[in-house]
Amino acid sequence: MRVVVAGASGLIGTALRERLAGLGHDVVRLVRREVEGPGEVRWDPSRGRLDEADLEGVDAAVCLSGAGVGDKRWTPAYQREILSSRTETTRTLAEALARTRPRPAVLVQGSAVGVYGHRGEEVLTETSPPGSSFLADVVVDWEAAARPAQDAGIRTAFARTGLVMAPGAGAFGRLLPLVRLGVGGPLGDGRQWWPWITLVDEVDAIVHLLTTEVEGPVNLASPQPVRNVELTRALGKAAGRPTVVPAPRLALRLALGGFADEILASQRVVPEVLAASGFTFTHPDVVSASRWLLEQSSS
Repeated sequence: MRVVVAGASGLIGTALRERLAGLGHDVVRLVRREVEGPGEVRWDPSRGRLDEADLEGVDAAVCLSGAGVGDKRWTPAYQREILSSRTETTRTLAEALARTRPRPAVLVQGSAVGVYGHRGEEVLTETSPPGSSFLADVVVDWEAAARPAQDAGIRTAFARTGLVMAPGAGAFGRLLPLVRLGVGGPLGDGRQWWPWITLVDEVDAIVHLLTTEVEGPVNLASPQPVRNVELTRALGKAAGRPTVVPAPRLALRLALGGFADEILASQRVVPEVLAASGFTFTHPDVVSASRWLLEQSSS
């Protein structure tokens, strides 16, 4: 299978490229710089430029592009970047795929559980409606940008990803060093539900969506969601360190700005569609996931 990947240099994209190559698939990277090899195609999503001729022979596509929501403070300018970096890339790729002949069979479109907003104790499946928050609005527009591919008959699955457990990157890249120092306690009151997934399961789930007849929203999160306090406790136990020092809500808001509200939000997400499609998690529970994360961060 020949797979074109947008966002191939990010955390998930890099791991996905390696996994696909290991399975014998041909990976084509979309890049914004000059092309350096036969496995690359240049595009300019800010101008909507991607030549469909460069996608000839592509069987599938994965779009993971987007500015990191926790990389910078949420100034109005950065909020616009968070939105545009997702909608422009998605729309540009979706439109090019729709023009390609023959058309690829599937697009796995990056998305996020942020679409559900803060929902307390409510169990959230793929049929749950969007919430009310900045990120929820972003995800709604992000998924809508893939409409040209859907209208062209390309099976489109929206990978609504939770917090990805990975060493040295993302939210856990920041949390793990604190846990090792014995100061990685709960965030806020710690009672908020955290939808998490290991990088291994995230990548395997995307590969699964490429080859399984699933379309529409798909929650990529562990089948066993836990509260933030339970997750930090499991990390501390795996690291052999206490996790009793909480991070107060006010301190988080001062340090992270608007992003703190997303960290403190409660999202009890379950992967109903993924489970029904026959996917098997390597790390279904937070104990095995925490052990894996500590092992990976030590290697």
